Amino acid sequence: MTKEIKIPTSGKPFKNNAMYCVGTGRLGLALQKEYLDHLKIVQEAIHFQHIRGHGLFCDDVGIYREYELDGETHPFYNFTYLDRIMDAYLDHDIRPFLELGFMPEKLKTGEQTVFYWKGNVTPPVSYEKWGDLIKATLQHLIARYGREEVITWPIEVWNEPNIPFWAGTMEEYFKLYDVSAMAVKHVDPRIQVGGPAICGVETEKWLRAFFEHCIQNNSPLDFITRHCYTANSPTRRGHYFYHTLNDPTYMIEELKETRKIMADYPRIANMPLHITEFNSSYMPICPVHDTDFHAAYIARILSEAGEYADSYSYWTFSDVFEEMDVPKSVFHGGFGLVALNGIKKPTFYAFEFFARAGKALLYRDEHLIVTRDDDRYVIIGWNWQTAPEQNTPPDEIYALSLPSLGEQAILVKKDVGGAHGNPLQTWSNLGKPRTLTGEQLQILRASAEPCQTDAKLCAQNGMYDVRLAIPCNHLLMLEIKPVDDLTDTYAGYDPQAFYGPA
Repeated sequence: MTKEIKIPTSGKPFKNNAMYCVGTGRLGLALQKEYLDHLKIVQEAIHFQHIRGHGLFCDDVGIYREYELDGETHPFYNFTYLDRIMDAYLDHDIRPFLELGFMPEKLKTGEQTVFYWKGNVTPPVSYEKWGDLIKATLQHLIARYGREEVITWPIEVWNEPNIPFWAGTMEEYFKLYDVSAMAVKHVDPRIQVGGPAICGVETEKWLRAFFEHCIQNNSPLDFITRHCYTANSPTRRGHYFYHTLNDPTYMIEELKETRKIMADYPRIANMPLHITEFNSSYMPICPVHDTDFHAAYIARILSEAGEYADSYSYWTFSDVFEEMDVPKSVFHGGFGLVALNGIKKPTFYAFEFFARAGKALLYRDEHLIVTRDDDRYVIIGWNWQTAPEQNTPPDEIYALSLPSLGEQAILVKKDVGGAHGNPLQTWSNLGKPRTLTGEQLQILRASAEPCQTDAKLCAQNGMYDVRLAIPCNHLLMLEIKPVDDLTDTYAGYDPQAFYGPA
């Protein structure tokens, strides 16, 4: 069935916060060349403003050290690697969204760790030393990069304390939060700090307890953070995890519910809400992340999440990522927008397309948004379908009527899905090689590009008529711009003379 839509001339502001922040594997990975190669790719096409990852205080970054002198132990702060990491971020025009964690070896109180790289998640042996570490780190960053720069870097206290990323109790997290937030404000009260960085376990219990703690104790709090994943419990099969997925609107409903809880507390109600991690699966070896389905699925979230959240940080920009061991092949179900060897995945284009969206939202439904700037339209369409069986679901078909931008325009369409912009399919056609030859890499990079077509639009009664079909598990972007037709200035130009018999 064709949806016939007449698009209005004006609309409301499009709350498009998809580019505010993106996730990364632990910060120490920024010392690898391929990591930076991938960051260059995403920044050229998408241009994220901030980047957030674990491991700021883990020992591979090497900040917190101790030495003995005259029988006394003293802290020593080594910023050699931190400087290298932050220099690289700023060189790529991206700022950190700093996460304070995990626990340095010399400050740990226990042996509980997470991930292949063993981030320690126990409370500090000395909260005073923990606070001093935060102060010293921020003071160093200000000395190196300037106060007016560093005060624009948001700071989040810890990661997911409501599950085994924190070995202490809820009350101990609140103590960690208070000490950390006070240390941040000691350095400069303008630096924004927030939490509680929880994932979807006992969400309401944790949010209300955290809000009430901060209000009762007048704890510094500038924004709220949480994480959103839409997958159900995983099943392990060999090297991979699989889930059933909820509808992408599951995340939208989580955001609405979070806002409702915040609204019960006048101090909290209008604070920014930052989703510092989101994705479908929360496992870095889940094949869904590599698929064309995933691009369309994530696009649905991007189309509406900005109505409720001030940012939603996709977890992650790159498959240079080691939470569950070193990746075993170019496609392995990793979180990244970019696969190993710099190959763009379909979901990369969800963010690239939304980065090009107009500032005014003219129309939105379950499969389409129409946006506009003064001199162009950007239309983004998606059609996600879980596990289509023998019969392919029908296309989503639209007949759009848009107010003209001029007598003539060019429509440029980019199509991701199926045979286009889908390197996972090409990798399968190549026999799923674990390592790539130079020729295979060239083939895969070329296969990762969308299919681009174009057409001329001529206004009729002040309108452009655009017919659009979105196949199953495809993501499309149409960009419409007016053109000045200079054909008449080419004296004697006759394209018909180039074709057919004499």
